[in-house]
Amino acid sequence: MSIASMNIGIAGAGVMGRVLAWQLQCAGCTVSIFDKDDIDYGDAAAYTAAGMLTPYCEVESAELMVYDLGKRSLGLWDKLASELNGDLGYFKQGSLVVAHGADQADYDQFNQQVLHKLTPGPDQYQPLNQQQLHTIEPELSDQFSNAIYLPEEAWLSPKKTLKLLADRLIEGGATWYPNRVIHSVKSRAITTNEGEHNFDCVIDCRGLGAKPQWPEIRGVRGELVWLRAPEVNIKRLVRLMHPRYRLYLVPRGHDDLYIVGATQIESSDMGPMTVRSSLELLSAAYSLHSGFAEARIVDMRTNCRPALNDNLPKIECSDGLLRVNGLYRHGFLLSPALAEEAINCLGNSNYESPFSSLIKQVA
Repeated sequence: MSIASMNIGIAGAGVMGRVLAWQLQCAGCTVSIFDKDDIDYGDAAAYTAAGMLTPYCEVESAELMVYDLGKRSLGLWDKLASELNGDLGYFKQGSLVVAHGADQADYDQFNQQVLHKLTPGPDQYQPLNQQQLHTIEPELSDQFSNAIYLPEEAWLSPKKTLKLLADRLIEGGATWYPNRVIHSVKSRAITTNEGEHNFDCVIDCRGLGAKPQWPEIRGVRGELVWLRAPEVNIKRLVRLMHPRYRLYLVPRGHDDLYIVGATQIESSDMGPMTVRSSLELLSAAYSLHSGFAEARIVDMRTNCRPALNDNLPKIECSDGLLRVNGLYRHGFLLSPALAEEAINCLGNSNYESPFSSLIKQVA
C-alpha cells in the first residue's frame, strides 16, 4: 500500500504528533488524531517548552545524533513555516553562549567539545571579543568580555506553532478527537473511552502517556519562568553556562517578554516550582542583565519531558504500529526530522536510517 492511500491514526497531539500529522497529510494520508487534552491547550510537555532550535548548543552534552537530527530539522522548520503560512513566532537570529568568570571552565569545555566534535565554519560558529559582542548584543557587553555566536540557531513560539499546526490540519481534513482517554494503542487500532478506531497504521506519540506500553520511559522535570522586562532589550537567544543546569534566556519578541529556563531534575513530579529552582532561574536572569531586577514575574511553569535511558529519541516499528518517543528536552528541535524518519519507515519496512540506532524493528 502506498503512503498516499493510507488511513493513519495518531495517539498524542504534542509537537511530535502534530508535526508528524502535518507531514503525513502533506504526503496524501488520511489522518486522525487522538489526545487527552483540548485542541488549543493542555499539559503536554510542548506547552511548557521554550521552542529552542539549537543543535550546536546540544553538542557539548548530547550524542551527535541529536545534533544531526537537529541540524536536519532546522531546514525542515523553514519548509514547515512556508507550508503553514502563518505566525509561528519564528526567529532566526542566532544564539549566544556566555559565562561569568566563575563558570569560565564550563565555557571553555563547551568551546572545546564543539570544536572537537564538529568542524564548524565561520557562518556557523563565531568566537566574539567584547567589542564584537557589543556590536551584536550591546546590552550584554558590560557583563561579559567574550561570547560564542551561533548564527544558524533559532527559536519559535510553542503556543503559536501548536495552534497553527492544529488549524492547518483541521482545514486540510484531519479528524481530531480531543479530550479522549486513550486506553490502548496497538497495531492498527486506538481504543479510547468512546470505543475502538481502526486504521491502516497507528503511530503512538504520547510521550509519558505511553509509559504503560513502553516502561523504560521516564519523566525529567523541567521548570521555567516568564518575565516581563521593559528595561531589557536583548534580541537573541542566550545560553548561560551554569554548573547545574542548561540555562537560557529566550526573547519572545513582543510585550517585553522573556523566558528563563530550565531546570533539569530526575523526577516525574508535576507540582509547582520549588523555591530553590525559582531563585536559581531568577538569579541567572539578573546576572545576565540588571534590568531584570524590576521585571515582573508573569508565569512559572513546570512539566516533565519523556526520556529513555540514554536520553536519545527512538522509533519502534512493527506491523501496523510505530512508536515515537524519548524526545527529552528536544521536542521542537527534533520533531520534524523524526517525523520524516517515521514516514520513511512507514513506506519501507526495510528502511535503514542514516541516524545510527534511531530505529528499532520490533517483531
